[in-house]
Amino acid sequence: MKKLGIIALALLIQSVSAQTNRFVYQVTMKPDAGNKSEIKTENAYLDISGEKSVFYSENRIKRDSIMQKAFQGGGGRGSINRDQMESLRTQISYSVEKDKVNQKTLFKDRIGRDMYSYEEDRPLNWKISSETSKIGEYKVQKAETDFGGRKWTAWFTTDLPYQDGPYKFGGLPGLIVKVEDDQGDYSFDLMKNYKIAEFPSLNQFGNTLKVKRTDFVKQQEKFRTDPASFMSQGGGPGGISAPMRAGGGRGPGGGNQNPADMRKRMEERVKEEAKKNSNPIELK
Repeated sequence: MKKLGIIALALLIQSVSAQTNRFVYQVTMKPDAGNKSEIKTENAYLDISGEKSVFYSENRIKRDSIMQKAFQGGGGRGSINRDQMESLRTQISYSVEKDKVNQKTLFKDRIGRDMYSYEEDRPLNWKISSETSKIGEYKVQKAETDFGGRKWTAWFTTDLPYQDGPYKFGGLPGLIVKVEDDQGDYSFDLMKNYKIAEFPSLNQFGNTLKVKRTDFVKQQEKFRTDPASFMSQGGGPGGISAPMRAGGGRGPGGGNQNPADMRKRMEERVKEEAKKNSNPIELK
């Protein structure tokens, strides 16, 4: 009987550790440096298991789900409700995966048609304060760090059995309930949490290119200043991959469009987007 009790306890512990916990954060952003009165707010998920955690946009997974259903139903892109997709546009195009076993943080984001992936190479050096407070139902403690050209203040709790946080933040002796920069440009606030069956699979359209962080930053800057170079015929880094080029020069109306006009419109659109995102979460 004693042996059976030990086995049952071991199975229970294994079951609990195998569960995935979802923490929902409200992300508040001022992405336009020229218009800081415009505040963007959306939810993001931090899914945590014993081996890893993944941080990504709630809208992204909703968009992925709509697209997946459209393609499974045989309707393809034509059956997708454009207004619905537009309402689910996200400022959080990236995802952050923390590999707890190997102590690595992997960042993924799209530049042009390709997905880029790099391993974060800068450690988070926290200065933990003795100051405590209460946020919602959690008793929290203050910590500060400099990261990505910003000064950040975090409030973490040991009421929950996790040492993690939103975005690239983590490494504190508890779960981060709130973290914000000193300019008030970016804030992550824990709203709620619940259990989910498993990690959802995030769609990765196009190629995934593994690069160094410094190379990613260079490519990102190049895309902002010269988006036309990412429309080269060769594919590969910055090029449009073959599946994405398959539509040729046919526009939404079905007629052929002048490639030069398409290129010009894309350049204008990318430059306009760059203006709206001139205050990124990482300044350097």
